[in-house]
Amino acid sequence: MKAAIRHLHPSGEGDPGAYRSTLAMLLKALGDPLRLQIVRLLKEDSLSVSELCDVFEARQSALSHHLKVLVDAGVLVRRREGTAGFYRRGLASGAHKMLLEALFNSVDCEALGAAVNHGLMRVQQQREQNSLAFFRHNSLRFREQQDLIASWDDYAQATLHLLDYCEHSPSLAVLEIGAGDGRLLPLLATRAQQVTALDNAPEMLAAARSTAGHLPNVEFCLGDTTALATRPERFGAVVINMVLHHTPNPHAVIKHAAASLVPGGALLISELVAHDQAWAREHCGDLWLGFEPEQITRWGRQAGLENHAELFITQRNGFQIQVRLLTRTIGKKGH
Repeated sequence: MKAAIRHLHPSGEGDPGAYRSTLAMLLKALGDPLRLQIVRLLKEDSLSVSELCDVFEARQSALSHHLKVLVDAGVLVRRREGTAGFYRRGLASGAHKMLLEALFNSVDCEALGAAVNHGLMRVQQQREQNSLAFFRHNSLRFREQQDLIASWDDYAQATLHLLDYCEHSPSLAVLEIGAGDGRLLPLLATRAQQVTALDNAPEMLAAARSTAGHLPNVEFCLGDTTALATRPERFGAVVINMVLHHTPNPHAVIKHAAASLVPGGALLISELVAHDQAWAREHCGDLWLGFEPEQITRWGRQAGLENHAELFITQRNGFQIQVRLLTRTIGKKGH
């Protein structure tokens, strides 16, 4: 009796027709100029359908068709954020992983163009205005609003625990991005020679100053993380506590924070794990409904950071907090 021989195609499956079908879907998906621009645009950010329509000045019905083609081909991933769907790049995987990685690299070498860049700027500005408007009107209720989602004591103590665990001493200087009402600043001030509190909401910075303005080693700065590039100092540690889900571009915040670290410095992030409690948008000013841990790890890696330690804290209301310690690789800069 002759043994049956099964010929496997590169994906490891036994059906070469299925392999050819998925390859054709991939090539078709990336064979349209607008779809290539969408993939290029989503290199670092997630955008909703309405935001993409604004960027490309396109009708939603037409753009939704292009997005469906890209999702069906495994190029993009759709994630529901409350009532809105946000799109981001998928991770290259499966039988066509190497091809998809090569296509991404090729697409990323192309410039977006002035019109698309202006559209993206409009979207980012609108996100920032929405966030600032919330904090402008809720600065006095900040603690109450935050505690609806997560206990400050839980993630603050976990952050300090990881900070004390750092091999690289943060005693030179510590930066807190989005200092809020300043509750963490006195505790950071006992651990560092100099602490800088950065916030882009004047009302929140005033609240932080009211809490910690008496401390001689705490400095208060109004602005966002883009201002870090013009500051000469570098920090032994940067703390971002429950801030990323309020920011228009969390990936950029991580990149700017990483670039401000000394070699071997530590970035400490406490953040919500992805959830589906859409009421947090209205009541807590959230732009994002948390993040998958793998997403923060990927953003950190792209910024020259290595994942060093992590803690996960479950809250009684169904939320989960991730507290992360990432360290800047010696000899590398955030990029």
